[in-house]
Amino acid sequence: MKNGSQLPLERCPHCGVSRPTLKLLWHGQSTDHSGQNQHSWAIYRCETCGSVVLARAPGAESDGNDIDQIWPTLLSVPESVPQRAREFLAQAYSSLGAPAGAVMLAASAVDAMLKDKGYREGTLNGRIDAAAEAHLITTEMASWAHEIRLDANDQRHADELAELPDLADASKAIEFAAALAQFMYVLPARVKKGRNV
Repeated sequence: MKNGSQLPLERCPHCGVSRPTLKLLWHGQSTDHSGQNQHSWAIYRCETCGSVVLARAPGAESDGNDIDQIWPTLLSVPESVPQRAREFLAQAYSSLGAPAGAVMLAASAVDAMLKDKGYREGTLNGRIDAAAEAHLITTEMASWAHEIRLDANDQRHADELAELPDLADASKAIEFAAALAQFMYVLPARVKKGRNV
């Protein structure tokens, strides 16, 4: 990875800004103890949020076009999550730079997952409680879901007394929606696939 290059990503894995300017801060090479397994490494800084991204490419010298891995990885939603919930969660990831919107989208993803599981009647508040009573989700998960629901309500209703969410608040809401998706869809799909092999 050569000096002066930028990392061409569609979104910053930290703040979610579209087409971020990720400027090179450092680059170097590494090998294993016997001089094999060569890799080029580079650290890039997002000009929007200031966070850094680590990139790796195979070989001793790289032009940055053959990057095979970055950390943190770009956020994505597994295909095992139902389409509507998957779209809300993907949009929440993409909206991290607009925390109020990201919080509302994360709550919509939670609502879509509960509706997919058959909890369609009433409000999101009632659906969360019903899912907890049926042991679809744990009591702790229900408490966290209610926090996300209330945070989203503050934004949706433009509550003047509520503080606007920041990146940490949006990340917390998205973390819960992603954890719920893992618990309700991704893990069961992996177990089913593993048992069928």
